[in-house]
Amino acid sequence: MKKVIPEYIDHRNGLNYQIDELRWCSEKKAPLMITPLPGITRDEIDSRHRSLWRYQAALPVIINNPVSLGEGCTPLVGKRWNNADVLFKLEWFNPTSSFKDRGAAVMVSYLAQLGVKALIEDSSGNGGAAIAASCAAAGIKARILAPESTSPAKLLQSRAFGAEVQLVPGSRQDTENEALRQSESTFYASHNWHPFFLQGTKSLAYEIWEDLGFKAPDNIIIPTGAGSNVLGCDIGFSELLAAGQINKLPKLLIAQPTNCAPIDATFQAGATELVPTKYAATIAEGTAIRSPVRLKELLEAIRRSGGNTAAITEEQITQAVIKLTSMGLYAEPTSATAAAAIDEFMRRGVIKPGETTVVILTGSGLKASGGMSDIFAG
Repeated sequence: MKKVIPEYIDHRNGLNYQIDELRWCSEKKAPLMITPLPGITRDEIDSRHRSLWRYQAALPVIINNPVSLGEGCTPLVGKRWNNADVLFKLEWFNPTSSFKDRGAAVMVSYLAQLGVKALIEDSSGNGGAAIAASCAAAGIKARILAPESTSPAKLLQSRAFGAEVQLVPGSRQDTENEALRQSESTFYASHNWHPFFLQGTKSLAYEIWEDLGFKAPDNIIIPTGAGSNVLGCDIGFSELLAAGQINKLPKLLIAQPTNCAPIDATFQAGATELVPTKYAATIAEGTAIRSPVRLKELLEAIRRSGGNTAAITEEQITQAVIKLTSMGLYAEPTSATAAAAIDEFMRRGVIKPGETTVVILTGSGLKASGGMSDIFAG
């Protein structure tokens, strides 16, 4: 494969930085990406690893001592959902029971290699737990900022891994604002901001490709808040396309709760800047992000793939949780948003009969015990 010298890039302001610089944003306070990479072939998969590290050749740098707890290689389970045959990717088989372990493992491994000893992260729960676990394995001191309303089970994980947990009054956005304020004194390793987190989530694309016999699916439905899984899939499948391993990108289909659906509102309006919309509390707490940092990049990725978005009501999410459990799948409400969206995308004709559709179930119902108890009370 052609060798490239990767750099951090701020597309919005035309700024580039060396990849070994310790930074999480550009000097213009804009999010960073990594310059496009050439991707890998099936021959470059390191089959000695039963984890995401089997795709290490696809990373922008060599990580000499990866901090791994066995992330990745999660099951892909075929099920019949009403009138559609779909494949559920069970991301709760990751070490802390959510997909966030993918990004945390790669990001924390690289930060440890650069000599980081302490960091802060803001999270609605799953990201904080994943980063706390990786930091425990790497010997890095972590402080996790979370909204006061976060599920206790998610906060318990972070505390159990030895992280300092700071609860922030107000919304998920208020928590990020407080983390940004504290970033003046402690390195900000945000899963929403740091580009190496996306290098971890892109392993999902490589894994699905391998799961399907080295083919891309037609559609991927993703429950979306900040969009790290969306951008990870976009990066990973774009690399596979560049490497000649697939013929086209899968459609990225975005599911958000109606009560907090800024990406859906903006996409459906055909806009490129955030469209104002109403917000209310949602049981899909993991996606309750009102102003995604990488909205511009998310919209570009969805449109580039020929994808689409859907807003899902609280009742639809609840019914999807119940239907999933009837299949033996105990998914948190955030994940169930993606399952509920199957029907909506089928109704619109976005998903066509006979197509291969992968639905990402991002986290376990055990991570949202309060919400699950409400659904199944009595």
